[in-house]
Amino acid sequence: MSYSYFADYYDGLTGDVDYPAKAEYFLELCRLFDHKPGLTVDLACGTGSFTLELKKRGIDVIGADMSSDMLTQAQMKTSQAGESITFIRCKMQDFVFPGKIDTCVCTLDSVNHITSKKELEKAFCRINECLSDDGLFIFDANTVYKHREVLGDNCFIFDTPDVFCAWQNNYNEKNNRVIITLDFFEPRKGGYIRSSEQFSERAYTHKEMELMLGNSGLELVKIFDDMSFDEPKENSQREIYVVRKRKNEQ
Repeated sequence: MSYSYFADYYDGLTGDVDYPAKAEYFLELCRLFDHKPGLTVDLACGTGSFTLELKKRGIDVIGADMSSDMLTQAQMKTSQAGESITFIRCKMQDFVFPGKIDTCVCTLDSVNHITSKKELEKAFCRINECLSDDGLFIFDANTVYKHREVLGDNCFIFDTPDVFCAWQNNYNEKNNRVIITLDFFEPRKGGYIRSSEQFSERAYTHKEMELMLGNSGLELVKIFDDMSFDEPKENSQREIYVVRKRKNEQ
């Protein structure tokens, strides 16, 4: 999955995401666990909006994503902001780093895009191998509730100045997987240019997530409701996982 068309419209379709607030929340999480971010990797960084906000706050950050189209957008955005950030092209399952990193962060339900437990566990293993002994892995994930009750088999329409997007879902309750089809209609004189993208997301239960983390040598520290320090609720749509190396792995 290259997200080639999606990369062109991603920022316009996620304009409601408050990246500065997310960056501040990330720093608050680090302070809560008495952790200095140090060398940080923004895994599945997309077009680099969150990466850039971390950089602006003085964090030594590297961005990584599997999509060259997303990374092209990230490089342009970073250059326009007058910043310099290293970006790496790789899948989460293939992430390697020559040294150790202090923090890994993965936002906007990127882990849900890995729909195989085996592959997600592999990604967690790669992160464990790269983390320093006192490092933290912080990621968010869409919940089973969101996949079942919000995304489901529903359709959504996004109408921005640059593109009209029709979002259609096909939900499989057996494995909490949603197949998402995006049709983009970009205005042109006398009509539109249409392009399409399709990908899947899978929601995992707390038990499934903790098992995969444990099998990877990682230890679940805490789960929060999205953008808060409260316990998750039954109707939470996104949750924050704070993870570290398992003590007997150190």
